[in-house]
Amino acid sequence: MRPTTVSPRTVPGPTNPSPAHPSRVRVIHPGGDDGKPGGPVVYWMLREQRLADNWALLHAAGLAAASASPLAVAFALFPKPFLLSARRRQLGFLLRGLRLLSADAAARRLPFFLLTGGPTEIPALLRRLGASTLVADFSPLRPVKEALDAVVDDLRRDAPGVTVHQVDAHNVVPVWAASGKLEYSAKTFRSKISKVMDEYLVEFPELPAVAPWDREQPEDVNWEELINRVCSEADNVKEIDWCEPGEEAAMEALLGSKDGFLTKRIKSYETDRNDPTKARALSGLSPYLHFGHISAQRCALEAKKHRHLSPKSVDAFLEELVVRRELADNFCYYQPQYDSLSGAWDWARKTLMDHATDKREHIYTREQLENAKTHDPLWNASQLEMVHHGKMHGFMRMYWAKKILEWTSGPEEALSVAIYLNDKVISIHMFGTLFIILLALVNSINLTHET
Repeated sequence: MRPTTVSPRTVPGPTNPSPAHPSRVRVIHPGGDDGKPGGPVVYWMLREQRLADNWALLHAAGLAAASASPLAVAFALFPKPFLLSARRRQLGFLLRGLRLLSADAAARRLPFFLLTGGPTEIPALLRRLGASTLVADFSPLRPVKEALDAVVDDLRRDAPGVTVHQVDAHNVVPVWAASGKLEYSAKTFRSKISKVMDEYLVEFPELPAVAPWDREQPEDVNWEELINRVCSEADNVKEIDWCEPGEEAAMEALLGSKDGFLTKRIKSYETDRNDPTKARALSGLSPYLHFGHISAQRCALEAKKHRHLSPKSVDAFLEELVVRRELADNFCYYQPQYDSLSGAWDWARKTLMDHATDKREHIYTREQLENAKTHDPLWNASQLEMVHHGKMHGFMRMYWAKKILEWTSGPEEALSVAIYLNDKVISIHMFGTLFIILLALVNSINLTHET
């Protein structure tokens, strides 16, 4: 992320019209006196692809309501260079979810602008609309940071009056509020999260009413044509069919009367979640959390309501949902080299280098690993689960990554292969997956020792 001339700062509480906690919001660019009074507030939807339980949208609506301004939502499809890892499997799920969201927005008379040319179209849209404020949600990943920086640079140059805010609507405790540094372990992070959890884990308010939209109307989108075109241009990794995209499907997975996690399956989570033969013990929420079709905060709030069913299982679920999941965001936020061995701790890099020349009993090419052509039936089964189902049981991910280290020429190749295999076939390219891969590699100390 390039340095900016204005350091982000949180929005002051007393004058903040936002329903969001003040520390959840950062001012990326303060704008100026030449802004457009009463101009629309535009929410640039990135990671949080939903209208319900979305602090970024709530913040944008609060600003619009306070200034009697209209509100719009924009989503920009990242161009190919930013989506080298995106396959038909991921893009299909994303676009089908956006199609449902677009229909929901139309029903609420909330204009939804789909920008197929990428984030570079955001500043031009703001100028056409005469916008006063841009609100972006938060992601710690490098391409998203760079895209936000580029948009702010453009606005600072050609539309300096436009204010830019960023809202962490993904984490229960905003990443910059949870900790001011890279955390060493879940133990240190857990204590910090626990101290402020009650301050942030609150019920979502209703979306504030805003002025009717009276500006440029979004262009109609031929969703079927767009989905077919984008997917045809992507690598042909088959889409998954075991879960449907969208907010409604996400809530069904959480609270459904037939097979909802909290309503039907939570009791076995504490005892069975680490058993790969009992996949139904898992929540099945990861795709929805990754694509932002459901809020982790909503999941946590509903889990607490169901704690009487199985206190230990709910507590274990909250540990995974909040502490472990948000630790991954902490890692990617405070470690700019999160996808490189340079991002590992010094002791871990030293250990890996000390054992880089250990004798390998087996060496496999990337193609052999991708096609599950190893001597190990268990590893092959894990890899094929990703290929055919777009997921791998969480308990198997550490074993899967450790064996790649054991079966490749060195740690650099192992990390590269692990990220490639994950990105190509998994339907939920979670930031936590990178974290798990790196953890697995740096914890595989002696390659001659069977794990």
